[in-house]
Amino acid sequence: MIENGALVGKKIVLGVTGSIAAYKSADLVRRLRDAGAELRVVMTKGACEFITPLTLQTLSGHPVAIELLDADQESAMGHITLARWADWILIAPASADTIARLAQGRSDDLLAALCLASESPLVIAPAMNNKMWENQATQENLAQLQTRGAQILGPASGDQACGEQGAGRLLEPIEIVAGLSKLVVPARLRGKRVMITAGPTYEPIDPVRFIGNRSSGKMGFAMASAAAEAGAEVVLVAGPVHLTTPRGVTRINVETAQQMHDAVIDGIQACDIFVACAAVADYQLETVADNKIKKTKNEKLQLDLIPTLDIVLAVTSLPDKPFVVGFAAETEYVADYAQDKLKVKSLDMIAANQVGENMGFAVDDNALQVFWSGGLQALPLTSKTQLARDLMTLIIERYNAKDST
Repeated sequence: MIENGALVGKKIVLGVTGSIAAYKSADLVRRLRDAGAELRVVMTKGACEFITPLTLQTLSGHPVAIELLDADQESAMGHITLARWADWILIAPASADTIARLAQGRSDDLLAALCLASESPLVIAPAMNNKMWENQATQENLAQLQTRGAQILGPASGDQACGEQGAGRLLEPIEIVAGLSKLVVPARLRGKRVMITAGPTYEPIDPVRFIGNRSSGKMGFAMASAAAEAGAEVVLVAGPVHLTTPRGVTRINVETAQQMHDAVIDGIQACDIFVACAAVADYQLETVADNKIKKTKNEKLQLDLIPTLDIVLAVTSLPDKPFVVGFAAETEYVADYAQDKLKVKSLDMIAANQVGENMGFAVDDNALQVFWSGGLQALPLTSKTQLARDLMTLIIERYNAKDST
């Protein structure tokens, strides 16, 4: 089933590669436009052997880009401009050769260069002979692309053009559009302002040492990206992490819980939604040493700790508070602790996950249990990038439901 309205206004670059299934791209172009997407088509030279650029130009309403070094194309919408323009890049059909080239980071044709130059999410719909699909090289190439955030749609199984049967058939265009719609966050936050916190905080002991935690910031940054995809104006208050700022997001760097608290309070009055994804330290030093504390042989070091400011509680205590989403990272009794936090801190929603060895922090995949008053939804294990989109879609639904009451 196609998610209603998910693709409306989305800017999609459709890459068509050298596969007999390229004939289906004509129907795919039509269905993407019917779903409300803005579309530009890029074809490899191999694709032009199966379907003409004129066909896809006529259906898309825009010139088809083919050559990497074409003076006319580069002066109009060249590969760098196209890479910046796209909200999503969809390659359908994606041949085994194209998948290999993308995995290798090649940039010697227009489509490969476009993908390499773009920060937009990539969706691949494979189409090839079943033996090519099953080959270990193809599977390793796809796995490599998935670790970089690419999403894979299909393939289907059945009769193939070569006369064989098996996996490798391109999904039908209606299935591709439905699959893409499920990946995309609907653009329902236009005109809204969202603030998100991400990463750890570091609480200084002395000028050299600090108290910290294992948070990588990946989930918070993925949430910021998902909110931007949904059309929101996004402010990301980030603790000390080394991650690239998502496109279209305003980033404020902080280090301590106090600094994060101050940054949040300074900007929260203008926000409609607040997502507290950061793993803020619960304690800080009562007194920070002015100089490095020297190790003394056989003597214990005692640190006096006091609670840090509770950022979430400060926001939910505001008289005109935004819609507030909290996070709970627990090692045990995840659901119980999360639901207690939901009530105690007057949250609108809370997303909970288990952390520990190879779970939660510093990994690329995660799963969540999401609670709100009278409701629960489990979001299964997937990449943090896609999990953030799924959670943001749920946040939008609950925000709109509350806003309409």
